[in-house]
Amino acid sequence: MSDLIEYENCDALFLGLAQAVQSQLAAVLQSKGRATLAVPGGTTPAPFFKHLRSTQIDWGNVTVMLTDERFVPETSGRSNSQLLRETLFKDFAANANFVPMYAPGDRPEDVLNELQSAITAELPLDVCVLGMGADMHTASIFPEADLLAEALADDAPVLLPMRAPNAPEPRITLTAPVLRAAAHMHLLIAGQCKKDALNVAQQNGSPLDAPVRIILPNANIHYAD
Repeated sequence: MSDLIEYENCDALFLGLAQAVQSQLAAVLQSKGRATLAVPGGTTPAPFFKHLRSTQIDWGNVTVMLTDERFVPETSGRSNSQLLRETLFKDFAANANFVPMYAPGDRPEDVLNELQSAITAELPLDVCVLGMGADMHTASIFPEADLLAEALADDAPVLLPMRAPNAPEPRITLTAPVLRAAAHMHLLIAGQCKKDALNVAQQNGSPLDAPVRIILPNANIHYAD
């Protein structure tokens, strides 16, 4: 069952989430010697990344990957990889290992195999942080996406290309079984609109309508207005 952690403001939320992730990564590093962290893109988590990069853990043995990526070059302002380089891979986290979810090609399908091979080698995820849209998508698993059912299937491949009405460009996303297998799951949401969407998602229903439902049973939900 998911736990809802409410913070007095967004600053406290981003700090609290960073402290939780740091603690879990440190425990995994002590136990296994290495750890894998998956994080969301977009602008919302940037303050979380800035807190996390200042934590003193053995970043050289942490592998970071995105939960999803827009199929755009890293030189694009819409690249989640570029966002990570600007906001996370600095200070102590400059030594972290990064497994990209983009390679040059005409279509995501053209590079999927090479990307999937590198990502599969780092699974299962030890810690995963996800966001949620007002439409209740998570990662790039959107309602009405072209491969929605395939991404939600128990036998889904590690990665799938995804095209959706509300996504301006094609995406590549981790699929439901990969996300569900994470040892520690966190969902970051901010604002009343997202909380209203979360309340809907927490009702019984199909993940086809609210894909975020795939991770809610195991997620710690971090929320602030």
